[in-house]
Amino acid sequence: MTDSTQTRTEPSLNRVPADTAGDAPEETSTQAEPAAVAASTNAPAPVSAEDAFERRVCDHLIAQGKLREEDLARGQRLHRESLNTRLLPLLARLGLVSERDVAQAISELMDLPLATDKDYPESASLVSEIPVRFMREQQFVPLLEDEESLQVVMVFPYDEFTLQSLQLATDKPLKIRVGLPSDVENAIEKYFGAGKSSMGQIVENLTDEGGGDEEDVDHLRDMASEAPVIRLVNLIMQRAVEQRASDIHIEPFENRLKVRYRIDGVLHEVESPPARSTAAVISRIKIMAKLNIAERRLPQDGRIMLRVQGKELDLRVSTVPTAYGESVVMRILDRESIVFDFHKLGFTDHLLQRFMKVLNLPHGIILVTGPTGSGKTTTLYTALQHLNTEERKIITVEDPVEYQLAGINQIQAKPDIGLDFSSALRAIVRQDPDVIMIGEMRDLETARIAIQSALTGHLVLSTIHTNDAAGGITRMLDMGVEDYLLTSTINGILAQRLVRRLDENKEKYPLLPEMVEELGLRRFTQDDPVHFYRPKASEANPTGYKGRVSILEFLEMSDPIRRLVMQQATAGEIQKQAVTEGMLTMYDDGLQKCLDGVTSFEEVLRVTQEA
Repeated sequence: MTDSTQTRTEPSLNRVPADTAGDAPEETSTQAEPAAVAASTNAPAPVSAEDAFERRVCDHLIAQGKLREEDLARGQRLHRESLNTRLLPLLARLGLVSERDVAQAISELMDLPLATDKDYPESASLVSEIPVRFMREQQFVPLLEDEESLQVVMVFPYDEFTLQSLQLATDKPLKIRVGLPSDVENAIEKYFGAGKSSMGQIVENLTDEGGGDEEDVDHLRDMASEAPVIRLVNLIMQRAVEQRASDIHIEPFENRLKVRYRIDGVLHEVESPPARSTAAVISRIKIMAKLNIAERRLPQDGRIMLRVQGKELDLRVSTVPTAYGESVVMRILDRESIVFDFHKLGFTDHLLQRFMKVLNLPHGIILVTGPTGSGKTTTLYTALQHLNTEERKIITVEDPVEYQLAGINQIQAKPDIGLDFSSALRAIVRQDPDVIMIGEMRDLETARIAIQSALTGHLVLSTIHTNDAAGGITRMLDMGVEDYLLTSTINGILAQRLVRRLDENKEKYPLLPEMVEELGLRRFTQDDPVHFYRPKASEANPTGYKGRVSILEFLEMSDPIRRLVMQQATAGEIQKQAVTEGMLTMYDDGLQKCLDGVTSFEEVLRVTQEA
């Protein structure tokens, strides 16, 4: 091992030698048997060292929870039916496992470093002539060659044929790194091709739309069915998943088609297809979402269920007409990554204790408030998971149902057929539920039925759009709900926002005494000096943030607050009383998380009213 790379002087399969029975499964011993002997004894088909190693990689992925047994069995069936196809890339193409997970497993099992962006130089320095076609077929790229060795990134470093070929061509030791197929393909194109990215290569094969009528439905369907368009849309979705995006925005303009990903709550523009592909790309997405591709004058909503990089994804698709075509937004719901855990959502011990006391009451209303995309539904689902026992019947009415919860009856609202929140609620109360969850309090009728349900012994959970917890009360009053009904039914209101969570590679810095005094941080810590944390950019994570966490405030209804409600007090007066009774505002909760190194002060200011 030299400079974190494996130096290879002899063409033998690293970690899985073809001639070593101890490192490979017993079946590899059949390699030494002549075909005639194997046939006469009905022995199993020979298993090569490469096949045995790929099976080890699969076992490794299964052990780490990156691959499921049933998915592997499905991939193996297709592998047996296909000719000249490796198992591992087939699993990645089927979306059963991600390219990065496969590369990481190979790296760990062969004790070879995984290639990162910084390992690819601006230009390759090669002396030997290695055919580019051979590089593409065998999926490797030589990076640097000097008098002593050849540095090469390989997708399949266990491929004996390629290793021996490189050894013969260069007659030098090989320094090998494991690479992702997409990275290797891009590097080959950059060094030895026209310098196009993966998207550029796909776009090159797109047909020109100018020759057809974009109002013709058949023409749109034909364009959306072209292989390059399908690959283009799949690439946009795949990159969104790789970058942990929560939303994909595809926006047509006069001379361009803009693609942006919302990552940790912030939009980032990424490489986009050319403007001429607009109709084809949007039609392809609408076909996948089972929308009407002929209707381009009205908004439409749909859903795409697909598997990307081994993850079951649910994409909520929304289209709206704009001046230059339809704007499409896809919300990515990753069912496997969602964690229903209060502490991981951002609940502190103090707040969770107060919230659980109210959640465990047999009847009443709990409201969760915040803007769109602030994690309200996830908080409600976490609360439902806590309440979900054999003794309780739980029914929800949502628009849409984001995640399926075992043991809970979930109703999808369909306003176009008359099944809205209020009509569904009237049916729900006749189903003898113990707990009711309403996706959103949108109108007075829904609010009144929810209040009636709470008065008759049900626990009701719902959301409402306000800026803070105290604002939830005044919003209900503004909707027309009587104050005496609010004070009789509402048990608590939780307000929340999402802030970006600092990556582990964060930087600690001391605060000036004046700032400590101004922010009132002595309420939370007696340390001297007081420290906050800020993001530290790296090549792997340029923003310094990874994931998001909630900052919260919980207003618990007390007798003094009920009296204020009856007196038609303002939201500010209600909040002041709640703070007097021990409520920490979202801003204060954010400051506490800044001291704990969870997020940065800039993030708290970005999402709270104190900014």
